[in-house]
Parts: sequence; C-alpha cells; structure tokens
Amino acid sequence: MSLAVWLAFLAAAIVIAVSPGPGAVLSMSTGMRHGYRAAFIAILGLQAALLVQLSIVALGFGALLATSEMAFAILKLCGAAYLVWLGIQRWRAPPQPLAADLSVRGRGLFMQGLLVNLGNPKAIFFIGALVPQFITPSAPLLPQYLAIAATLCLTDLLVMSCYALAASHLGGWLRDPSALRLQNRLFGSLFVSAGVALAVSARN
Repeated sequence: MSLAVWLAFLAAAIVIAVSPGPGAVLSMSTGMRHGYRAAFIAILGLQAALLVQLSIVALGFGALLATSEMAFAILKLCGAAYLVWLGIQRWRAPPQPLAADLSVRGRGLFMQGLLVNLGNPKAIFFIGALVPQFITPSAPLLPQYLAIAATLCLTDLLVMSCYALAASHLGGWLRDPSALRLQNRLFGSLFVSAGVALAVSARN
C-alpha cells in the first residue's frame, strides 16, 4: 500500500470514526457514568468487533451475507433489540453518583462494546464497499489488510477515547441525582432511537 493510498484511507477512517453512531453513544454514556477507564474497556470491545467485521469482509463472507435476506434481517433485528434493551436498562438505572457505582465488571463492558458493533450488519456492507477501493489485487493482500485493520481500529480507538474522556470529565461535574437521572434518560433514549433506526433501516 502506497503512502498516498494509506493517507486517503486514513482520511476515510477519520470521517467514519467521528460520525455519530451507537459506538459513540456507548463510549460517552459509559465514560460519563462509570469514568474513562471503564469506557476504555467498552471501546476495546468495539475494536474487537471491528476486527471481526474486517475479517468477515477479507474472507469473503460479507458478500455471502449480502445475498441472504434472512441472515441480514436476523442479525439486524438482534442488534436492534440489544440496543433497545441497553436503552431501557440505562433509562431505568438508579441515579447513583460516580463513586458509588463500583460494581461494573470489565468483561461485561467489553461484551457491551463487542455486541453493539457486531449487531450492525450494515457496517459489514459499508466496510465491504469501502475497503476494496484501497486494495491492490496484484500486491500481497495480507499486509494491505493488516494496514487497513490497524488504521481503522487505531483511528476509531482514539476518537472513541476522546468522546469517553470528555464525557467522563463532564460526568464528574454532574453528581447531583437529578442530573444523573437526566443522563440516564438521555443516553437511554439515544440507545433506543439507534435500535429503532437500525430495525427499520434498509439493506442499502
């Protein structure tokens, strides 16, 4: 992969990362409620899912998924249901101050990030449409896919970390129960909205 091609892909990766979506909502809501360290674990889950999606595309399974209406619908509805469930859980969460909310487990946060990204089949189609434009078929494929994976994941990791860090600092100022309740309901509504949007979205 030439430097010019890599820089073009880096620009595309930045645009993708800063675009609002369920991953950004998860990063900010976790950062605000549990702090940056907890949010970073969830962000690692987001990146693990991104690597899985890239692998699906690289191995050719993305095209197979694109031809199956049923597989797309099942994956989409499962992802939408999970986002709605997260939203309801966040809406109903008690307005606990940051210092009192110490029961969060790393594995649970990682799985949240993993499932939020894996539950969006449209991401696989998007990656499948984007990545081949930056691949040179006549050159060895593995180094190119590794460069793309590293660029996409590190860019997303940095952007999501910025979202989470900013939200964690803001959350430190909002310790009042009424403010915490408002946070929970705001992010709960965003998760539900994202789930509904995914459920009604078309393949293209």
